Amino acid sequence: MSLCAVIPAAGAGHRLGLDVPKLLLPLGRGRTVWTTLRDRLQHVADHVVVVLSPRAVPLFEQAARDDLASGRVSFCVQEEPRGMGAAVALGAPVFRHHQALLVVWGDQAGVSSRTLAATGDALRSAGDSPRVVLPLVQVDRPYVQYVFDDAGRLARVRQSREGDACDPAGLSDVGTFGLSTRAYDGDWARYLAARAVGERTSEVNFLPFLAHLSCAAGWPVTRIDVPDAEEARGINTREDLAFFRARFGRDVE
Repeated sequence: MSLCAVIPAAGAGHRLGLDVPKLLLPLGRGRTVWTTLRDRLQHVADHVVVVLSPRAVPLFEQAARDDLASGRVSFCVQEEPRGMGAAVALGAPVFRHHQALLVVWGDQAGVSSRTLAATGDALRSAGDSPRVVLPLVQVDRPYVQYVFDDAGRLARVRQSREGDACDPAGLSDVGTFGLSTRAYDGDWARYLAARAVGERTSEVNFLPFLAHLSCAAGWPVTRIDVPDAEEARGINTREDLAFFRARFGRDVE
């Protein structure tokens, strides 16, 4: 089975106060967020599409020159930040030619090679059948919380940034999501037709699309239990950046 990874990385990262895209942040020992994700995806994905802001394009072209020349990496441009769902959809001209899609947030430096490989294996085991694969971890004070019903369907994804209240503890993601591509286009169109924008941000979000696939479209959901809560940590603050620089300075995978 051919698998395409999409890395949405068009955010400006204003909260970090740094004049460099988060994807290209140095982490230590010659690594950046990009090279870390690239190396962890190389045995999982047949192709990687990176979604960039216009400002990041020349920087990425220089930093990933050899990767782009290899033909296994490409990029597209999100002219305006309209949400993660819109960003992922920009990769459709490429990923629809593959049988499975692996989405990895562009600041998710903590996701492990093991989790990425397990997600890819679960997608491949599904064959041509539509399926959502979700690596999930139990965390305290989740910023995003996944709620399942008694039938095992993903009933809702609560998002703090959209004003949803999350429980004191619950299931969260590790910025990694697996999808079949066979029925993606049609179900994405139906999701958009249902006015799928955030109530607070007015963005086209991606996470509620997963609940739509589970409940409205009937896609089975395979959950992968992630034991390490640190995998849920992305780079959103200077404290996060300092954490990963200390971690990778010790050359920890």
